[in-house]
Amino acid sequence: MGNCFASLSKVRRISTALLVSALVGLLWGCASRPTNVLLPVADTSPSSSKVEMLVTTTRSRSSNPAQMYTGERGLAPSFTEITVSIPPASVRKVGEVAWPKKLPSNPATDFAVVQAQELTVETAKGWLNASVRKSPDHSVLVFIHGFNNRFEDSVYRFAQIAKDTGTQSVPILVTWPSRGSALAYGYDRESTNYTRNALELLFQYLARDAEIKEVSILAHSMGNWLALEGLRQMAIRNGGLPAKFKNVMLAAPDVDVDVFRTQIADMGKQHPQFTLFVSQDDRALKVSRRVWGNIPRLGSIDPEQAPYREELANNNITVIDLTKVKSGDRLHHGKFASSPQIVQLIGRRMTGGQTLTDNRIGLGDTIINATTGAAAAAGSAAGLVIAAPVAAVDQNSRENLGNHIGALTGSETSQKSVPGSEDCAVSSRSIKDCKKQSFVEAERRH
Repeated sequence: MGNCFASLSKVRRISTALLVSALVGLLWGCASRPTNVLLPVADTSPSSSKVEMLVTTTRSRSSNPAQMYTGERGLAPSFTEITVSIPPASVRKVGEVAWPKKLPSNPATDFAVVQAQELTVETAKGWLNASVRKSPDHSVLVFIHGFNNRFEDSVYRFAQIAKDTGTQSVPILVTWPSRGSALAYGYDRESTNYTRNALELLFQYLARDAEIKEVSILAHSMGNWLALEGLRQMAIRNGGLPAKFKNVMLAAPDVDVDVFRTQIADMGKQHPQFTLFVSQDDRALKVSRRVWGNIPRLGSIDPEQAPYREELANNNITVIDLTKVKSGDRLHHGKFASSPQIVQLIGRRMTGGQTLTDNRIGLGDTIINATTGAAAAAGSAAGLVIAAPVAAVDQNSRENLGNHIGALTGSETSQKSVPGSEDCAVSSRSIKDCKKQSFVEAERRH
């Protein structure tokens, strides 16, 4: 029996070390960029485009105006109106966020905030009402970001999505408390649960507002769990979902396939048109699958295999398989970010007011042509509104590396960010030293 426990302990040590090594590897070589980039600057570039969005968040307000919101949880939802300036096409590729190389941001070359105003619940309703009246079809697009996103990441990525798709829908960003670290997976997941009720309240308001005629939802990665749970709660409470909730786009969803079955069933037969974007080479979802008991994640299934093919068809869920699409994203988790052809394709259809269906435009063939014969599509797509979702691991994840490796290996390092504290990633030690330290800590603890 003693040998059995010793063997189990050894296996646990090895597994922990391998997992730490894999996660650290995801962060290795990430380029640095300025943080706290949201301090408004003067609008000095007439040729730049402007994206005005309503932000609703369950994050805690930051005392730093250049950060605006932290990765910690706020006591109640808060609202902000933000205008992002996007430089002209001559200095930015479609699908890219032009992060500033230095501060302050230069609107002529960088994404830059040119206006930010905190709102009350009532003034947020007023802003939304006025904006929807200006929309040609009185529609809104709700974006819910994924795992490992700072507030600024979600703001700038959604601004890019709104710009590059050419959507005329009013942009609403739902941003939940994420610490922006690849090793804060557990905290981020619980933060989506923390935000469920707030998201449902938003959905209920959008359903009641007579000015709003159509609601589309775009979610990425872990944000899909939040989106599906919000819709599920609303359907159970109301006995169904409103007809104005037309389209739900699930990009690389980090959702258990078994749980997804129950979520769809709970929504009833009259659910929105779901469009599922999958990629079987998604490395981030492979790691997630291991964490969650080796159950397949929805975003990495093979839609042509049983039982998925039949279940997706029975629920009228469109599937677009991007497995063979080439990507600059090493994790293959944010392929749209490096596939500007797809962004442009869907953006043109949105701008033209067309519905994307296989029999109308040959979606599969069109995407294949746009991505050099790489993608395959199954099913029929209705009313797509999709663009570059947020990649899972951003270049700032290293800042919390020391704290989260400590938590992962069982050391007594707090996960909370303490102002003025020095973690492994931002101290004078190298990441190689941090990696070495993590193995020492794992061995000591186990």
